[in-house]
Amino acid sequence: MSQIVNPLLQPFTEAPFSKIKDTHFKPAFIEAIASSRKEIDAITQDEAPATFQNTIAALDYAGQQLDRISSVFFNLNSAETTDQIQKIAQEISPMLSEFSNDITLNKQLFARVKSVYDNRTKLSLTTEEKTLLEKKYKSFARNGANLSEDKKSRLREIDTALSTLSLQFGENVLTETNSYELHLTNEEDVKGLPESAKEAAAAMATSKEKEGWVITLDYPSYIPFMKYAQNRELRKKLSLAFGSKAFKGNEQDNQANVLDIVKLRHERANLLGYETHAHFVLEERMAKTPENVINFLNTILEKAKPAAQREFAQLEDFARSKDNIDHLQKWDSAYYSEKLKQQLFSLDDEQLKPYFKLENVISGVFKVAEKLFGLQFEQVTDVDTYHKDVKTYRVTDTSGNYIALFYADFHPRKGKRGGAWMTSFKGQKIQDGVNERPHISNVCNFTPSTPTKPSLLTFNEVTTLFHEFGHGLHGMLANTTYPGLSGTSVFWDFVELPSQVLENWCYEKEALEIFATHYETGEVIPMELVQKIKDAATFQEGMQTLRQLSFGLLDMQWHGQDPTNIKDIKKFEIAAFKDTALYPETPKTCMSTSFSHIFQGGYSAGYYSYKWAEVLDADAFEYFKEQGIFNSEIGKKFQEHILSKGGTEDPMVLYKRFRGKEPQSEALLRRSGLL
Repeated sequence: MSQIVNPLLQPFTEAPFSKIKDTHFKPAFIEAIASSRKEIDAITQDEAPATFQNTIAALDYAGQQLDRISSVFFNLNSAETTDQIQKIAQEISPMLSEFSNDITLNKQLFARVKSVYDNRTKLSLTTEEKTLLEKKYKSFARNGANLSEDKKSRLREIDTALSTLSLQFGENVLTETNSYELHLTNEEDVKGLPESAKEAAAAMATSKEKEGWVITLDYPSYIPFMKYAQNRELRKKLSLAFGSKAFKGNEQDNQANVLDIVKLRHERANLLGYETHAHFVLEERMAKTPENVINFLNTILEKAKPAAQREFAQLEDFARSKDNIDHLQKWDSAYYSEKLKQQLFSLDDEQLKPYFKLENVISGVFKVAEKLFGLQFEQVTDVDTYHKDVKTYRVTDTSGNYIALFYADFHPRKGKRGGAWMTSFKGQKIQDGVNERPHISNVCNFTPSTPTKPSLLTFNEVTTLFHEFGHGLHGMLANTTYPGLSGTSVFWDFVELPSQVLENWCYEKEALEIFATHYETGEVIPMELVQKIKDAATFQEGMQTLRQLSFGLLDMQWHGQDPTNIKDIKKFEIAAFKDTALYPETPKTCMSTSFSHIFQGGYSAGYYSYKWAEVLDADAFEYFKEQGIFNSEIGKKFQEHILSKGGTEDPMVLYKRFRGKEPQSEALLRRSGLL
């Protein structure tokens, strides 16, 4: 009976959020997995010889209902989770992992895929079909299809364990983040905080039925406190709480999880014939090998380190002259950097925020997309959403053709994980002559409006909005035949190009004039402030670069060698950071136990890709600047060769088609002022 009314099992275009109850998810997953199995059986039991259409294409189009249900569920688990949803995630993750393994370890299915793959030179396939064939074959080979039975069964055990461990890792970090609060009742303790941050902290206290102010470990609360609070002891307290997430030896401790995850990943790579997890991962990246990644990171380190050391010495001198601080600690970093930045550029976030009202920035990013790619965004109110904060937009091109549905969810709340991300509720594909258009979502955690002020963004939040919107465009403008190659289904070290390149427009006078207007007076942002933003953009670039490189190198240390003998996470981490460390070590903190990017979010052996993509984006934006930042011809080339093509071809081929040459790292070093 419940099957009839389960909205997830009915055909739907837009996700029917208001009709979905938590109890619908598990039965829907069970049912959708069963029907996906039938689709796979139909492929394997086909008596006709295997062809590209009846095997490779059929496999890529299979399981669409399961994909939709998964995208709705896992997006809610990130943006609007409950204890119930987390419990369901623990129950269904092993089921999904098992189903995925049943496909990759299905001998008859692999035999059919392999027979098409072995005959590929005799087939007249399009470029996209060749790429899909290669991807499907590798998805089997890289998941154990060529292994003996006993090794296959060990692989299944590893995959099930890994899916549970990474979920547990993430839940521990979320619990630790949510369970900490710094409750302050003395006005002196919030001295230095801008009014907006004080208001937000007071609102947080009120929501918890407390007097005074409450600071949490969520970024919109944590960062302003670390940047502006004069009380050094309280900054230290908050910093140590932040840095010790899941590293306290309590129930939420992630140390054992980290060691289990890296050891299982290593064993998995060995089973599949790879030297390390990094060798396995990088085979499917632009970088290709761990050696290339290490060389790439070290090349930039060589240029950035002297600059970082100079900047650090300057910051120490500044803190000494200002407050007699002998040795800078991690909790001094944001505070004195902000003070020094104000002294050098007389620029602070509070000066800029009135020009960045959230609604104006949103219409600004839409305008940029209109000028570059001819897109129109119209807010619509008849689309079902999972929370009242979520806004929806219908996206069309200049001829009025429907391009995408766009969801925007911009404020923090309980049950929503921190950070910012792009995701999709429905992918793009062309099937039976119909171009199914995508439903794309941007989720962020920006300072909400207060009783006296609208939501005003820091400049950092502005660039975050543009960044995630760049990913959004990659999804919205997707135009490929097969869902498995559509939108952001590209190599990980290529996926950040559309997002990072879009951030560049935030620094350009022509773009800022469109949306950076004072929320009270309507005055356009003064050009001397724009100049200061540009000058300040390379402020402490050496230190920032060193920080990014340290995360990339830590990731490669965890995944580019045999981790079997690692016993002490903290010791291991100190060794990994030795070439990039500037601040004294804090014994009770640990990065790895809350490094969700690599232990939960899919960036394992891939964190370097942020820097890699910066090289791509700096090089690409130089091309725009040469021709004019709103040059629609270059915009069209970017859309045609990068945004619409997804993973249909090798990314270096696509990039060279757009740019006319390979990317040069000098563009990044020039932009960063590190040359």
